[in-house]
Amino acid sequence: MKKFRILLAFLLVVSFALAACNNSEKSSGSGDGKDNKESSKAAKLEIFSWWTGAGEEDGLLALLDLFSEEYPDIKVENAAVAGGAGTNAKAVLASRMQGNDPPSTFQVHGGEELNASWVAAGKMEPLNDLYDSEGWNDKFPQDLIDMVSVDGNIYSVPVNIHRSNVLWYNKKIFEENGLQPPATFDEFFAVSEQLKDKGITPLALGDKEPWTATHIFENILLAKLGPDDYKKLWTGDISFKDDRVVKSAEIFAKMIGYINDDHSSRNWQDASQLVANGEAAMNIMGDWAKGYFVNDLKLKVNEDFGYVVTPETDGYFMVITDTFGLPKGVKNPDDVKKFLGVLGSVEGQDAFNPLKGSIPARIDADVSKYDEYGKAAMDDFKASKLTPSLAHGSAAPEGFLTRVNQAVNIFVTQKDVDQFINALETAAQELK
Repeated sequence: MKKFRILLAFLLVVSFALAACNNSEKSSGSGDGKDNKESSKAAKLEIFSWWTGAGEEDGLLALLDLFSEEYPDIKVENAAVAGGAGTNAKAVLASRMQGNDPPSTFQVHGGEELNASWVAAGKMEPLNDLYDSEGWNDKFPQDLIDMVSVDGNIYSVPVNIHRSNVLWYNKKIFEENGLQPPATFDEFFAVSEQLKDKGITPLALGDKEPWTATHIFENILLAKLGPDDYKKLWTGDISFKDDRVVKSAEIFAKMIGYINDDHSSRNWQDASQLVANGEAAMNIMGDWAKGYFVNDLKLKVNEDFGYVVTPETDGYFMVITDTFGLPKGVKNPDDVKKFLGVLGSVEGQDAFNPLKGSIPARIDADVSKYDEYGKAAMDDFKASKLTPSLAHGSAAPEGFLTRVNQAVNIFVTQKDVDQFINALETAAQELK
């Protein structure tokens, strides 16, 4: 009996010692390396984007609030990176993805920015099962699903639709001068001459970041080639030496003659503000500009500013879509799918888009939640021929777009059409 008590005492001592050791390991983070901090990090849903400006940030926060209401036990981190119209965020994302440290989910433009980068690199999980379980296959336009698909697999969920081919104009300037917004390039140049004679800058541009000038050029290309042949530029079926591309470059050079002198020191918001303040008459920019006019500058649609499609693109819709997917290797894939489920829902899209200035990617959203511009854009989206944007990463791979932006930057200064076309044709070799 004495021996049994001694043995029992020994076992209790060993048991307490092991318990203390185990607690020490949990406290210090030793053992298998999965300490409390890492476990907490693993449980957190990290939403990575570049939405930090007014309107876009408001939309994101509304979406995150909706998700937290539905899933209060899932901790969410808004990991937005400011600056550079996404340039800074994309650099951070590239570093993390290459280091096998992906965020839970991240903002990426549908099309080649998604497919030629992260899908081609084997960094994304397919989401066909999510689309099936949520019943989404007939809730998004097939053209849009195709933009986020490769070889039959769907890799991201679109949260919105932005339109590239919009010309914004100052209503007061046009009314006081008896002008109508231009529907053709001939009308654009006639209006611009009249404005210039009155001492008014016809076209605002802020190309401190060169994508804004590329944005104008892609709209001229769309006008002159039409959606089908515009797409063939990125497949190599149409050469950049095509007469219609050359004509587009000539129109672009002429348009540059009507921009503000300080364009290279301004960003897109600054250019939009010139129109808002009456210092310039027109601006060609995506419809996030509407979000900026309304949310930041407190202007009213069709009172303070008006809008038409860019010249000669009636019936066409240049699409920019922000999407989110499921990176490979994340620790909380089920939570990511729950977030994507909310993001792709009617409620999620209607919480986000009215604040962002975009329209929903779904075709069954609540139209009553959108302003006059939003309703018109939704109608056009359903009725128009859709085509992906070059300037915003959907139409062509990133390497090619970088080369185009460089060529455009030089062209805005030098206006040498031959040099520009040769630079585009040389860059196109990267598409092959």
